[in-house]
Amino acid sequence: MADQINVGIAGLGRSGWNIHARTLEKLPDKYRVVAVSDPIKERLQEAMGKFGCRTYTDFNELIEDKDVELVVVATPSHLHAPQTIKALEAGKHVVCEKPMATNLAEADAMIEAAKRSGKILTIFQNSLFNPDYLKIREVIRSGKLGRIVLIKIYSHTFGRRWDWQTLKKFGGGELRNNGVHLIIQGLTFIGDNEPEVFCDLQRTLTLGDAEDHVKIILKAENAPLIDIEVTRACAYPQNTWLIMGTQGGLIGNRFSLKWKYFNPEELPPRQLETEPTP
Repeated sequence: MADQINVGIAGLGRSGWNIHARTLEKLPDKYRVVAVSDPIKERLQEAMGKFGCRTYTDFNELIEDKDVELVVVATPSHLHAPQTIKALEAGKHVVCEKPMATNLAEADAMIEAAKRSGKILTIFQNSLFNPDYLKIREVIRSGKLGRIVLIKIYSHTFGRRWDWQTLKKFGGGELRNNGVHLIIQGLTFIGDNEPEVFCDLQRTLTLGDAEDHVKIILKAENAPLIDIEVTRACAYPQNTWLIMGTQGGLIGNRFSLKWKYFNPEELPPRQLETEPTP
């Protein structure tokens, strides 16, 4: 690919337009939006006015566009796997929105398609660049908190949803919609260890049939216990980090973090009392 990459965006909804299109617009030296696809013509007209790009109502026409080098798949979740595979087979590099797929078999098929095509496939995991996460990773890696025992990552809200992301048939639910952000962050603290997973999914306030309350525990050898909670059923909403270590801890949220710790070399000597106190 040339220094300036020609991009085609599939899906001009919240993510496709507000995240991808607007970000690409700010990077004209690196990216040029040359084509978009969406079933809603008003969205296509707006994109054409902003980028001067070609517009398609059919995804297949987008990936047939010879100028498109990189396809951003930002369509509803159940379309991620089939459209990604089609784009790779058409010789395009792909950035796929989260969730990668609706099941493991789809994810494996996407990876195999990328290998066969020799093209790049990457999943858009923007939470790995969040300032709070990056600072927490820095603090943990410094060793100041000692051995990390427990990491809690909570995302709580309170309220109903009634859009397509509450329906299972479209790959909806809080696990895939918001849970993936916390899961990918948690997995980075485990490393290459394969964790045992406990997961409880409940439907509480949503009008759809997909879950809106998620509890996940990840446990792996030589790694901290990861406690993840994503819910729309918390009347006292909070987005919280809580980290416990053998030499200190950290607490905070997306906007503010604080941590404290001690130097074990400065502790006064102590001797274990092996008998009850008289």
